[in-house]
Amino acid sequence: MPMDPETFLAVAGLILGLVAGVLLQRTHWCAMGAIADWAVFGSTRRLRAWALAVAVAVVGTQGLAAAGLLDLAGTSYLEPVTAVGALALGGLAFGFGMVLTGGCVSRSLARAGAGSLRSLFVLLVVALSAQATMTGLLSPLHERVRAMVSPELAWPGLAELVAAWLGAGLAPTRLGVGLLAAVALLMWALREPTLRRPSRELAAGLGLGLLVVAGWAVNALAALDPFAEVRPTSLSYVGPTARALFWFVAGAGSLPSFGAALALGTLAGAFAAARLTGSFRPEGFVDRRDLLRHLVGGVLMGTGGTLALGCTVGQGLTGLSTLSFGSLLAVGGIVLGARSALHWLETGRLVSVPLSRIPLVGARSHVSREPGDPA
Repeated sequence: MPMDPETFLAVAGLILGLVAGVLLQRTHWCAMGAIADWAVFGSTRRLRAWALAVAVAVVGTQGLAAAGLLDLAGTSYLEPVTAVGALALGGLAFGFGMVLTGGCVSRSLARAGAGSLRSLFVLLVVALSAQATMTGLLSPLHERVRAMVSPELAWPGLAELVAAWLGAGLAPTRLGVGLLAAVALLMWALREPTLRRPSRELAAGLGLGLLVVAGWAVNALAALDPFAEVRPTSLSYVGPTARALFWFVAGAGSLPSFGAALALGTLAGAFAAARLTGSFRPEGFVDRRDLLRHLVGGVLMGTGGTLALGCTVGQGLTGLSTLSFGSLLAVGGIVLGARSALHWLETGRLVSVPLSRIPLVGARSHVSREPGDPA
């Protein structure tokens, strides 16, 4: 490696972020939109694109681990002690919050890059509330919630469980389980016709999955330096957005971390893509209620994403690529939280009802949509 690990990770994070920003801005990929399409409109098109991204990420990640190039046991996703309560509650809060703001953190970065002042405001709120939860005023609550239900799991992930059950080596089991999981996801995803031909959904699914694998790979490469203290990670946006903000404010003389560089690169990539395609459009708040809804949503995303150890990208792609049970729980919480928020916006009630009974009148005013987005 021609440069020191810190510089290498900062440069790699910036490059991956630039690619992610262009991809997110051009494909309009949005996990919240995928959940809303399914819950409100009965469409699984974008949900299947998400499944494709997970399938690609699982194959690449488990392949790197099986080859001995990536130590997944050293990641935050496969820790023996799993904060079940924090993952579930954090996921619920994040999912609810992203509906109030009209998109997750990665989508907010893409929109802010394209001129949305609302999304820029959301990012600032997410960063401040995440930092307050990690090290500030809300950190005692954070620690208490994480300790609330924290069992020690002998098998924190699916590959570990299957290896123990079969009495087989972990490396070959990782590869086999990863391939089986990816095949199952691909079989479901490719039932969608738009994923069997060039389309925005196909580009989003393949691109995001490959970016997760690339993130793991560059972190694994940096960890080869015997003097480097690198905990393997990949794409994530809640904590990194907070680190990016505080590096921007007080980081003179230091390099941004991989995550901070990733967030800054994503914002820059989205801005470049929007300017080059003529889709840069300044966008403000509609009224005071709109501002308040985005404020509350940003706080829920920052606090919830910190508790859940990630967002729809950090847990919904990177975490799931490790086949972690904790990530599956966090993503389940995000989906449930988002569906509850959608139902609340439509009916004024939090209690869920069958999909067929959710009224469609006025739904489009609450669902994250842009011109050309699929229903």
